[in-house]
Amino acid sequence: MERLAYRINKAGSINNLKLVKEDLPNPADEEVTIQVKAIGLNFADIFAIQGLYSATPKESFVPGLEYSGIIFKNGKGVTKFEVGEKVMGAIRFGAYTNYLNINKNYIQRLPKDWSFEDGAAFTVQSLTAYYSLIELADIKNNSTVLIHSAAGGVGIYANRIAKKFNAYTIGTVGSDNKTALLKKEGYDQVIVRDDNFAKNLTESLKGKNLDIVLECIGGKIFSESFKQLSAGGRIIVYGAAQYSTGSSRPNYLKVIQKYLTRPKIDPLSLSDKNKSIMGFNLIYLWDKIELMQNILEDLLKMNLPKPLIGEVYQFTDLLAAVKKFQSGETVGKVIVKV
Repeated sequence: MERLAYRINKAGSINNLKLVKEDLPNPADEEVTIQVKAIGLNFADIFAIQGLYSATPKESFVPGLEYSGIIFKNGKGVTKFEVGEKVMGAIRFGAYTNYLNINKNYIQRLPKDWSFEDGAAFTVQSLTAYYSLIELADIKNNSTVLIHSAAGGVGIYANRIAKKFNAYTIGTVGSDNKTALLKKEGYDQVIVRDDNFAKNLTESLKGKNLDIVLECIGGKIFSESFKQLSAGGRIIVYGAAQYSTGSSRPNYLKVIQKYLTRPKIDPLSLSDKNKSIMGFNLIYLWDKIELMQNILEDLLKMNLPKPLIGEVYQFTDLLAAVKKFQSGETVGKVIVKV
């Protein structure tokens, strides 16, 4: 069958994304063909498109990690899902399209009261927040948690999950216009990341130990977060927003400068200070299908609120959606309807 897809033949610039018509083969025995109804945007998409992501395919590829839609066709070995069922899921690239093939183990049924937009906003953010807080950080009851990029999809879900553990949560944002949202979401304290970040963080802690940091900013923000992390505390690094320059093509001079001046931690100091730094990249959960399924089942059992949808674009405006998302001006999840 024929499909429409945003394909990039050479990573390096958002402007290299082109909408093309191409053939899609029939699903393999354990695969399903999904008619995509909504696509969720993620920063990993930007880094892959610009060639700054280590997992980026070397050849021509269709970006996109997250989608929702309808089962259009089943492979011979698929009995769990029926044609016409509404589903959501993650894919290791390939979501920027109106039809895709995916192994049956990587999809979940869409909850009955959820829209396709809700489904396309759930999987990547919730998995990242859950794995960071529960699997890696080992969050305990009444923990104190600092969440950077708190108004984004991961930040919103991280706070919601942390509140299930009665956590004291501090969210950081890049501008004042996002603080009201975080208050509404139940953050205990909100910090705008400015030159007074260190002082504001100290005041926000109110003498509490800083147990967990979800880190995706880097630079001085990482350094100060590590400095104020308490003994026994853990920093979970799940992103690297400092390398995004907000333009279609990376500013390699700035990227290299930031890379060379990035914070460096002496491993010996970790044992001396009794602090931990752990890294997490969702794409590497791809080979752990059973773990991913178990986490998603646990997440749905938590009965968390529906995803917070920020802006919604049409499929023909996908490039504009990507550029707006890249600007850092959005809150919640940016969705593309197909």
